[in-house]
Amino acid sequence: MSSQGILTIVSGFSGVGKGTLMKCLLSEYPSEYCLSISATTRAPRAGETDGVNYFFVTREQFETMIREDKLIEYARYVDHYYGTPKDFVVEKLSQGINVILEIEMQGALKMKQKYPESLLIFVVPPKASDLEERLVGRGTEPPEVIKNRLRRAAQEAVYMKDYDYIVVNDEVERATRQIHEIITNERDRVLRRDDFIEKLTQELQIYSQQELK
Repeated sequence: MSSQGILTIVSGFSGVGKGTLMKCLLSEYPSEYCLSISATTRAPRAGETDGVNYFFVTREQFETMIREDKLIEYARYVDHYYGTPKDFVVEKLSQGINVILEIEMQGALKMKQKYPESLLIFVVPPKASDLEERLVGRGTEPPEVIKNRLRRAAQEAVYMKDYDYIVVNDEVERATRQIHEIITNERDRVLRRDDFIEKLTQELQIYSQQELK
């Protein structure tokens, strides 16, 4: 197996269960995966820990990270910056750990352009009515907000064809296993095994020139 971890970007419609799948993935395979920790300029909320929930930095520190190209991606929301520190991701990948980023569709496609070796997985419901049922079942939002989320999902559906894999979240344990199998198999794709291929080729050339024992 390749020693380099896979940078995996997971997207999906609001309410499809991405967060639940990620929690299950980390619970089932704790030594193989980690969620990327974002840096942010907002203040910590109650119960949040620096280096666990976020890397909390000042605006000046964040803007320095932007200038020095130390972020894989970043965005600004409501006067605060959020971004993915490059050093954290590179370190985890070099340790053979698969790093998961939950990013919306447009951001994910920009990531793919910048890091073509990254793996894109799109999580979907079995059918549209299931998505509506899940959003309603959460009981946390009024009908108009739910309708807006469904309209947004209809707009976002066009991005599915640009992803590497589609995972249908019909059952959490099954979908979690599928994600794990996709990432595990991806590690053995030829394009990720250059070092192994070169080493084995060199060894075969040496053995081919030796006399048989």
